[in-house]
Amino acid sequence: MHAADTPAEHGQVVVIGAGIAGLAAAHRLLAGGSRVTLLEAADRIGGKLLPGEIAGVRVDLGAESMLARRPEAVGLAREAGLAEHLQPPATATASLWTRGALRPMPKGHVMGVPGTAAALAGVLSDEGLARIEREAELPRTEVGDDVAVGAYVAERLGREVVDRLVEPLLGGVYAGDAYRISMRSAVPQLFRAAQAHDSLTEAVRAVQAKAAAAQQSGPVFMGIDGGIGTLALAVAQAVRARGGEIRTGAPVTGLRREPDGWRVVTGDRTLHADAVVVAVPARAAAGLLRAEAPAAATELAAVEYASMALVTLAYRRADTALPDGSGFLVPPVDGRTIKASTFASHKWGWIADQDPDVLVLRTSLGRYGETEILQREDTDLVEVSRQDLKAATGLDATPLATRVTRWTDGLPQYPVGHHARVARIREHLAKVPGLAVCGAAYDGVGIPACIASAYAAVDQIHGDLRAVQRLTAHPVQSLHGGAGE
Repeated sequence: MHAADTPAEHGQVVVIGAGIAGLAAAHRLLAGGSRVTLLEAADRIGGKLLPGEIAGVRVDLGAESMLARRPEAVGLAREAGLAEHLQPPATATASLWTRGALRPMPKGHVMGVPGTAAALAGVLSDEGLARIEREAELPRTEVGDDVAVGAYVAERLGREVVDRLVEPLLGGVYAGDAYRISMRSAVPQLFRAAQAHDSLTEAVRAVQAKAAAAQQSGPVFMGIDGGIGTLALAVAQAVRARGGEIRTGAPVTGLRREPDGWRVVTGDRTLHADAVVVAVPARAAAGLLRAEAPAAATELAAVEYASMALVTLAYRRADTALPDGSGFLVPPVDGRTIKASTFASHKWGWIADQDPDVLVLRTSLGRYGETEILQREDTDLVEVSRQDLKAATGLDATPLATRVTRWTDGLPQYPVGHHARVARIREHLAKVPGLAVCGAAYDGVGIPACIASAYAAVDQIHGDLRAVQRLTAHPVQSLHGGAGE
């Protein structure tokens, strides 16, 4: 069945990659009437959404929360039947482990960039606070077409702001280097405000005022009872219920355009499709697109990634005396091994409720360019995590169980100029009808951003299928018609 035989948005579509972007694309395609086959090279679905277990307690071994002030992820969870399972964090109070102590996470900032010096009192030195106060006296600094977050903020407010707050916050999202990360791509609302204001602190206050005017309420983040990993499973179930086919252990080894659609080779099988959505990491996408979109493939191959590891630890609650709050972030400048710790049993009621006698927490390790730490054995990663946890919180108990989850090339990097690279990729792909891409490599690494990119890809595919239908139904008009003809 091809698009010419069916309504405009129908047709056979192959989606390559069953992470949350691919699953969301398949779900949306089926809602539009397409027939869908979803192919995943691994033996499981979900990508960075991974449910697991430790000491008899269900936990997330990948992403653990989703931004709730964007509608896509929460909306998809509801569509997949998880509305009653959505759960905000039990506590949103976090800390910074810096200058030898756990300090309350400052408020009144945008990704670590303060609107006033007072917002960072207790975290910065007196000299660092005074430097922020002098920012309004500086001449305007143009951001141009793009600028590195760290470089721009350091020039306006001093390096201490970047090193103590911007770095750990951005590192928690991208596992990257703030002095390389694009402000336009990573903090777009601040980039737009910086274009419009002479002072960076004034720009921050403008962003905050806009958010207040929008009357945003409710939790910033949301979890799911049973773990964010259950979102992928629920969407997959909904895809199958709508007639979609999901195949795991099915790597795609060939993707070629044909006169009547696409030929997709996986194992010893060849599938024919009217359109294809590629929802895999950039390097894998580059390999798939090299034959039909070589210029886009070259751009995708240049996207860099950071690797990281998560160490999950379970303790007897009676043996622990953790401070209150959801956990802490660690500035790289402090020279610690871990970059963050989440007190999972404090943060998520669904974890604490499973076994009141067990306390679960986790640490994360690995930033862009750090390779030595991630080459260590699992036992070494557990040990350095325990050492840092003891130094930060005093926790010295022996864990009941530990798990190490490695995410090799887990997070795409958004350096200066990333938006331009993405624009070039899309410009090249626009010349190849019936082909779209989505995922974390393009417009955001968070779950809502990945889902939004999937929906945009589906919109493009629907448009391409409608165009094919019009061409098939009216070939003479499509080839020769025009305004007034």
